[in-house]
Amino acid sequence: MLRRPPATRLALPAAVLLVLGALSSCDQADPDPGPDPEGAAADLATGLAGGDLAEVAFTGTTGAEATAALEDVTEGLVAGLGDVSPTVEVADVTDGDGGTATATLAWSWPVGEESWDYESQAALELVDGEWLAAWSPSLVEPSLADGEVLDGTPIGARRGDITGARGQTLVTQRPVVRFGVDRSAVPKAAAVAAARRLAALTDVDAAPYVEEVRAAGEKAFVEAITYRREDVPVALAREYDSVPGILAVQDELALPLTRDFAAPILGTVGEVTAEMVEKDPEAYAAGDVAGLSGLQARYDDLLRGADGVVVDAVPAEGEGADAERELFRVEPTAGEPLELTLDPDLQVAAEDLLADVRPASAIVALRPSSGEIVAAANGPGTDGYNIATFGQFAPGSTFKAVSTLALLRAGLTPDSPVPCSSTLTVDGKRFTNYSDYPASALGRIPLRTALAHSCNTAFISQADRLGGTDLFDAAVSLGLGLDHDLGFPAYFGSVEPPASETEAAADLIGQGTILASPMVMATVVASVQRGELVVPQLVRSVEVSAPDGARPLGAAEARALKTMMRGVVTSGSGSGLADLPGPPAIAKTGTAEYGSGTPLRTHAWMVAAHGDLAVAVFVEDGESGSRTAGPLLEAFLRAAR
Repeated sequence: MLRRPPATRLALPAAVLLVLGALSSCDQADPDPGPDPEGAAADLATGLAGGDLAEVAFTGTTGAEATAALEDVTEGLVAGLGDVSPTVEVADVTDGDGGTATATLAWSWPVGEESWDYESQAALELVDGEWLAAWSPSLVEPSLADGEVLDGTPIGARRGDITGARGQTLVTQRPVVRFGVDRSAVPKAAAVAAARRLAALTDVDAAPYVEEVRAAGEKAFVEAITYRREDVPVALAREYDSVPGILAVQDELALPLTRDFAAPILGTVGEVTAEMVEKDPEAYAAGDVAGLSGLQARYDDLLRGADGVVVDAVPAEGEGADAERELFRVEPTAGEPLELTLDPDLQVAAEDLLADVRPASAIVALRPSSGEIVAAANGPGTDGYNIATFGQFAPGSTFKAVSTLALLRAGLTPDSPVPCSSTLTVDGKRFTNYSDYPASALGRIPLRTALAHSCNTAFISQADRLGGTDLFDAAVSLGLGLDHDLGFPAYFGSVEPPASETEAAADLIGQGTILASPMVMATVVASVQRGELVVPQLVRSVEVSAPDGARPLGAAEARALKTMMRGVVTSGSGSGLADLPGPPAIAKTGTAEYGSGTPLRTHAWMVAAHGDLAVAVFVEDGESGSRTAGPLLEAFLRAAR
């Protein structure tokens, strides 16, 4: 049987024994120090920034309870700042005595265009090998005591004014009164009754408003209508205060001189829609006030400015803490003004003239010397649409200014004889003159007479002289037919190549495929008056220039056109302007058939220039240019004097 040999003792040098002994002694003196507090501090910072402390260990409470407490402390601040989140980072961790440590947390809240930066302290304690945090409101903000929470209150920026000619204010903050039902003031049944009564005292549709109040929360203010302070109905002003639940809130809103002043162009301001928030969540949040339409919407970034905010420490609901304390404030930045060329006196004069015109109507006036649009009025029949600068209608015989230029370029002169017959048939289509065309102006007449009396058949008879882009080129020389951005909704008209002989004939008298806006027809007559292409301007900050490809209007062409359009006033359909005081006026009337009924309905047009004012008047349904649009244009020019 084999046996293990007896153990032998290995002799080691004394130096080696000393080293081994030293290592053994060291291992016994330094036990494992446990986890590092920096990891716990980092977890705490991450949880505070994300609003979720479920994974953080606390002393005396759970992560879920701490999360609920954190939400209570920050809910009012987050709502006031627009649903933002803070950045929280660990700035420092300092070890204490007996298993304690202190973490310094660096906070940064986005507040408007600035940031609210500060530090708070977190007490950490090592318990059973794990670092635990102590919850208190001061973790979130160092001055917060138990029973206090953070609250953010937006400070609305003053919206920039919209100004007009001579720096006159067109739109500014004006006092308004918001009427609604305060659900916090009365029980639901009383609130519903108040809603019915408020609807009866105003123009609000009762059924949907009552349902809105019925469905609202117990603390909601359900707005029904907003009035300018001076426009509050007398019955409402007398009674609202006696109806429990009805509340009137004083406020300010960016409003024009009057409710209807240039409304389709200027647009409106109000609370942003859900669609606006969804489309641009970085720019808008629920409850924001912004431009909703027109120039107010297009230039909202300029006009809106930047809201400010004040951050307060306030008593939590149900707590008896001290009054609120201001912790941080960002002052609002006012919006910039938007400068327009509109003249308030001329705009009001135009709107007054259209006030009783039932069909859709518009008056546009601009300065031939500068292109500045001084009036762009839409009548009540437009139902809020901006047809003054963006309407698209057949211009009828006002377009003959363009046709005349094209024929002059084709070789005719103002004295060239042209045949003016009662009727003219082109490819089976019968064309006539207007119903009361003077018999004395029939036969072979000079081109100038054909323009003065607006002989349709004379112009159509010359269609063979034009080809290719001749008519389009003439239109562009007078400002019609080429789109370019002017900084506001502007329609420059359309001159499409004719698809048939009939269409080519109709185009010469402003029908067929020809379309124009009142603004562009004012531009045409302004260009004739000035003797060169005029480019309209409404927004002063937008530089305007002639579109590329526009052939300049020749000096001789301009003189001939101006002389011939003067003949419309002295011996033709614009004779109502013959006795205007001051410089001689030039003009052109127009009537354009449209629709499919029998008889066809007619647009009524007239354009004119008088001194440094060029005007276009349009009425969607009228008897004729001279009888329907003419008196409006004459009255406007006389008012402008």
